[in-house]
Amino acid sequence: QVQLVESGGGSVQAGGSLRLSCTASALSTGMSWFRQAPGKEREFVAGIYIRDVSSYYLDSVKGRFTISLDNAKRTVYLQMNSLKPEDTAVYYCAASTQTVYTWTRVSSYAYWGQGTQVTVSS
Repeated sequence: QVQLVESGGGSVQAGGSLRLSCTASALSTGMSWFRQAPGKEREFVAGIYIRDVSSYYLDSVKGRFTISLDNAKRTVYLQMNSLKPEDTAVYYCAASTQTVYTWTRVSSYAYWGQGTQVTVSS
C-alpha cells in the first residue's frame, strides 16, 4: 500500500505560479499528476518515471509545467508557471506499480492522493 499526501494548491491570478508537492510512503515505478475540472473527466498532466527520471507532459502544459523528483524525500513536485484560468481544477497525485504502463490512462495508477484545489482567476 502506497500513501500519497499532496500539498501546495491555492488561488492565483493568471500568469502566476504554484508548486504542488506529493510525498509518497514509498516510491513506485512512476508518479504522475492528473487534474479534474468540474463536469470534466480526469486528465493526465505530467508524469515521471522513477528509475531514469524521464518525464512526459500534456501538450497544453509543455513549457509551463515541470515535474521533478526528490528521491531522498520521496516527493514529486509539479512546478506550474504562467498559469491560465483553464488550469483551474483539482489536482491529484498518482502512483503506478506497473513496469510498463500508459502514462495518460487512469487505470495505470493503483494509488491516488486526496487532491488539492488549484484556482486561477483572470
